[in-house]
Amino acid sequence: MIAKPIGRGYTIFGLTALLGVGIVMSLGIGPVEIAPLRIVELLVQMAGWGEPANGVDAVIIGDIRLPRILLAVLVGAALAMSGTVMQGFFQNPMADPYIIGISSGAALGATLAIVTGLDFWFFGLSGVGLFAFAGALVVTLAVYAISLRGGRLPSTVVLLSGIALGSLAAALTSYMMIAANDGADVQRILFWLMGSLASRRWEHVHMVWPQIVVGGLFLQFYARDLDLIVQGEEQAQFLGVDVESVKRHLLVGATLLAAGAVAVSGIIGFVGLIVPHVMRLLVGPNHRVLLPSAILGGAILMVGADLLARVLVEPAELPIGIITSLLGAPFFLYLLRRRGGIH
Repeated sequence: MIAKPIGRGYTIFGLTALLGVGIVMSLGIGPVEIAPLRIVELLVQMAGWGEPANGVDAVIIGDIRLPRILLAVLVGAALAMSGTVMQGFFQNPMADPYIIGISSGAALGATLAIVTGLDFWFFGLSGVGLFAFAGALVVTLAVYAISLRGGRLPSTVVLLSGIALGSLAAALTSYMMIAANDGADVQRILFWLMGSLASRRWEHVHMVWPQIVVGGLFLQFYARDLDLIVQGEEQAQFLGVDVESVKRHLLVGATLLAAGAVAVSGIIGFVGLIVPHVMRLLVGPNHRVLLPSAILGGAILMVGADLLARVLVEPAELPIGIITSLLGAPFFLYLLRRRGGIH
């Protein structure tokens, strides 16, 4: 089912409105309930209009809930857009942002930081986040170096190299957890591996928003080329696309988005798999519309999942990766069953 152009506009407008409603709801729900109108008033005041925001409500919204929810928006958008690009890159509907070992590399980096005591904050940058980001990039660079064949980047070789190096990184992570022999460190590592936005503050938002925004704009620039590559690399080459150059740029952009998201949230699965398919049903396969729609869809999913993670077992909190996996695993099985009908 491909949406009509006018339907696409209405769909994007509806997604934007739904995201706004979800953000306001999430800001209001918690141990201290805050009315929607009060939330809107506080947001307007924080934007610099009217009287300065003050009071307990202002502290709860501005210092605790708002940065966490904005981070959920950024992480969801990054994972969904990265997943959309990866599915086009590999021309495979089962691809996701972690398919080339990004998550395993990030897990290895984060584990190394935790077990060696490098969990520091330096100029607003988290040691665990930096090591996770570096680990994701190192694995991706290794995949790229191994897969390059005479200036070409065969998708199958990239995929197989990613699986092999991801398995190696996962094995090293497991070894470090056993060798650490510290229950507190192992618990922190496991919680990080399950993905969470707990205790996230403005420092985490500032750490990744420039990278995610720039990466998203960069990938949007290649939307038309990605449309042609999905139809076949030979046809795209015939139509004037420098396929190998575009593929390298797509791989770099998608990796930066996924690595940035993982660095601040841990490993949150299935967002980059679910959202592209749902958005493709709503707006069609044109990536100039599909990519921004995926951004909105990923943000909506993450805001909703984060809200469920906070309220399902109050006063405790579930790792958000559990919520997305509970949603994503049945959807993945559905895709496997219906694979012949996926476009």
